[in-house]
Amino acid sequence: MENFDPLSSFGPDVAARYDDELRGDEDDTVAFLASLADGRPACELAVGTGRIALPLAAAGVEVCGIDQSRAMLDRLRARPGGERVRVVRGDMASEAPEGTFGLVYLVFNTIGNVLTQQGQVDVFRNAASRLDDDGVFVVENAVPWQTFGRTQFVEAERVTGDEVVLDVNRFDPTTQLLSENHVTLSADGVRMGPIAQRLTTPAELDLMARVAGLTLRERYGGWRREPFTPASPLHVSVWGR
Repeated sequence: MENFDPLSSFGPDVAARYDDELRGDEDDTVAFLASLADGRPACELAVGTGRIALPLAAAGVEVCGIDQSRAMLDRLRARPGGERVRVVRGDMASEAPEGTFGLVYLVFNTIGNVLTQQGQVDVFRNAASRLDDDGVFVVENAVPWQTFGRTQFVEAERVTGDEVVLDVNRFDPTTQLLSENHVTLSADGVRMGPIAQRLTTPAELDLMARVAGLTLRERYGGWRREPFTPASPLHVSVWGR
């Protein structure tokens, strides 16, 4: 995507409004992850503002995290309970807080923020190297069935009398890169929310896991352990040794 820097795309403006509209599945996500942690420490890759890490810590799990965005980490630290989560700034493909963990997890399509296949493999290798012998790596990611076959499309995310939010997308099947911009039109003007993603199928992620020495243990169509089917919009996958 022209004029877009992934490393600076989660700056102060994004961090300030990142939690304005939660997805609504946070409680289910926390319950799922807490059950897998089973009393062991957990590490969130791309921990962001603590959307999941903070309630998971409040549920009694020892949580730490890593993120490349200083603004997102500052927002996490300033939120109630932020002192409970040990965080470091760094690259989730090669770095993590010290120690090993019973659970390493990566949610909300964030594996796609790594824009090369090798980079995504490195994320899996890094996660595997931080796991206890019986630890697991969890990834939540959208399934790209609807995107493949469409090289560009626009969807209306929200339409009100005061505001229109458009999701503008262009997909390159040769690189699997999706260039996306959430465009907000309102009386206050136009606001852009660009993001780039490398889309992956569950099967490709399974191969990445194997390269990292992990195998698939479970796959669901959601955080409530719904069956994963061709109609599932996302998958929650669990890999271990």
